[in-house]
Amino acid sequence: MRVGNNRFNNVGMNMEDLGIAKNRLGERALTLSIVKDKQILFETSSRGISGFLKAIEELGERLDGASVADKIVGKAMAFLFLYAGIEGVYASVMSREARELFEKKPIHVEWGELVVHILDNCTPATCPFEKLAAGITDPAEAYKKLKALQDSLKQRG
Repeated sequence: MRVGNNRFNNVGMNMEDLGIAKNRLGERALTLSIVKDKQILFETSSRGISGFLKAIEELGERLDGASVADKIVGKAMAFLFLYAGIEGVYASVMSREARELFEKKPIHVEWGELVVHILDNCTPATCPFEKLAAGITDPAEAYKKLKALQDSLKQRG
């Protein structure tokens, strides 16, 4: 496992929370685990960004300062984590673009495997959320656009 050594490594974050989230991710076949103050705030086994979008809707500001373990983190998910105020992230698989985005922020980051792109789970093409995130620079803008895309895909689906 690689550990992100960001210039702004968040020394105030609770490493125990990140450890709990990582353990639950592996032990319970989850895709996402969110922990704050040693309490599990949210968990899911759903694919893609829908789980974290649901967590934002349900928990809002309670996510600020939490730690997250996620199976796959690309730039789109990284923006959502920044938008929500997440302080610690573990990804089984992380894109280089996500890592680069985190390096500019005071957030602790760890990953198992670093990849060039996050692909759509049904095709060998780049994930549509990653395509959308490519042209965005602001986490709040990313949240609005990614949520709109998710809603649009739900209506079609």
